[in-house]
Amino acid sequence: MSELTVASRYAKSLIDLAEEQNAVDAVKADMDFFLQTLKQNPELSAVVANPIISHSKKTAILNSLFGSKVNALTTGFFTIMVNKGRGEVLQATANEYINQYNVKRNIIKAKVTSATPLSSANRQQLTLEVEQATGSKVILVEKVDPTLIGGFVLAVGDRQIDTSIAADLKRLKKDFAQKTV
Repeated sequence: MSELTVASRYAKSLIDLAEEQNAVDAVKADMDFFLQTLKQNPELSAVVANPIISHSKKTAILNSLFGSKVNALTTGFFTIMVNKGRGEVLQATANEYINQYNVKRNIIKAKVTSATPLSSANRQQLTLEVEQATGSKVILVEKVDPTLIGGFVLAVGDRQIDTSIAADLKRLKKDFAQKTV
């Protein structure tokens, strides 16, 4: 079974259990914290995923780092995952939990790439328009790419809107090439 399939199943189980205990939001915050910690400490990620390190040692590390900072449900989940030999899918499971949480809460991610950083007014306007178009709450992920020259590229799910000057120049170049042939 692929890692994503396994992670998806564990995340579904965790979100179902969290719903029973009215802790869905708390566990989501825990998963965000866990992923942020792994991102800042790649060594921790390597330790958790390493099958050579004993389960008891991994559990002790996770409990010392997260035990007092996260929900009891989350620490219990970490312990179960490690004891079942699934430490290598903990990170993927946390990501999948957040994805499933977003689906349940009707939240989508929109990625905007612009030539310069967006102003707060532009950010608000873009978020509002995407929310109106999709009917979902939007988390806007911003990226700056000076090669766009101007404009922006907006990606929401599998749809993309490209209003960049670089794209316009490519289209012009293609049109000129076709007309001269």
